[in-house]
Amino acid sequence: MHSSRSPVIFRLGLIAATLTALVAAGLAIISPATAADALLSQSRPATASSTEGGGYGAGAAFDGSTGTRWSSAAGDPQWLQVDLGGTATVSQVVLNWEGAYGKAFKIQVSGDGSSWTDVYSTTTGTGGTQTLDVSGSGRYVRMYGTARGTGYGYSLWEFKVYGTGGAGTTPRPKPTFTDEVTHHEFQANCSWTANRPDDPIVFPGLPGASHMHTFVGNRTTNASSTASSLLGGGTSCTNPHDRSAYWFPSFYKGDQLIQPTGNQVIYYKSGILNYWEVQPFPQGLRFVVGSPTATLAEFRDSPGTVEGFECGDISHSWDIPTSCVAGSQVNVRYQSPSCWDGVNLDSPNHKSHMAYPAGGYCPTTHPVAVPMLEFKIAFPASGDLSQARLASGRGYTWHYDFFNAWDDPAILDALVTHCINGGLQCNPRGYDPYKPHRGAALTENFELP
Repeated sequence: MHSSRSPVIFRLGLIAATLTALVAAGLAIISPATAADALLSQSRPATASSTEGGGYGAGAAFDGSTGTRWSSAAGDPQWLQVDLGGTATVSQVVLNWEGAYGKAFKIQVSGDGSSWTDVYSTTTGTGGTQTLDVSGSGRYVRMYGTARGTGYGYSLWEFKVYGTGGAGTTPRPKPTFTDEVTHHEFQANCSWTANRPDDPIVFPGLPGASHMHTFVGNRTTNASSTASSLLGGGTSCTNPHDRSAYWFPSFYKGDQLIQPTGNQVIYYKSGILNYWEVQPFPQGLRFVVGSPTATLAEFRDSPGTVEGFECGDISHSWDIPTSCVAGSQVNVRYQSPSCWDGVNLDSPNHKSHMAYPAGGYCPTTHPVAVPMLEFKIAFPASGDLSQARLASGRGYTWHYDFFNAWDDPAILDALVTHCINGGLQCNPRGYDPYKPHRGAALTENFELP
């Protein structure tokens, strides 16, 4: 007797038979992360055992781009880890290897970054893109390589961790522009307000305790200044909402104090490669950049980009030039750290709560990317400058202080979002004259539109 089967039952039976055959053949079936699982690792702070060079930092494997990569030194063992910001349940890891892959490696999780538990291990890695179903929990996840597949180091285009928990934040997506991105900055142009032997960050409440400083920005800055007092003060900045205080050692030619004239340019820039992830400064954040006791080598080799002193055809001088073309002026440029620890508005040495990026990415200890300040200060001094000096000493003792006091955080946020995150070269109201079609962050009166 001939019997018939329904088409649905037949297809289900065929699928079951196929799966049975695959399992019998020893083939691994990789299931995608469930709908509840999120990408937890993108843009999170990362560290590594080593890097091949400046362009191959640990963060490159977590930036969401397959055009950048982490690459280690050529040696075993090597590791790459990511801080998820909080305890997470990890369900899947995706490794997108460059040609230099790991033949033997482990995927490990940890709650404290020191004690590790294996959730995956292989000695037969073949490179390419590997999707690994895992089961474990921890704040930190790392790839620990013990044998390289080539004579080079280990190199990953992307290292993605999926699961639930972690920091609970969604990384900002990279914006898409039709025009080329060459800058990500806006200017805070502020003129001179006072010269005082005060420093409300280093010597708070102690007038006269410091060497002479030249102040720009907030008109009320003195030894007793606080976040509240600055917010109530006036400003010499072009943008009236910028009540921040900016100061630096005064410049002398012999015994003559040389005053900077006109607006001094203070750039707010991106200090990281992923400029779209920069966030505004928190209210009241303050820090010191550089040191009045620095040596020439310490000034020259600062972790940030140091333009140093310049005048006429002279540039990148690590001390004040001994002579400048008549009619020119001495400029000095120096960049600040741009990674914040996310907790402290100040620290005992006024520096430890901030850090410079490493390889274009914020370190695990300082995961929050904030604007990178670059002071560009011009002193109208030329001719014989052999007796020129700073109030703190030689030119390489150049340093500066910053005390954030934008009176409306929404204004600062708009400038950061439109200009830094938006990849523009803006003036103080957030307008890029080279890309007028992108509009401005603020109105002509420096208000939100």
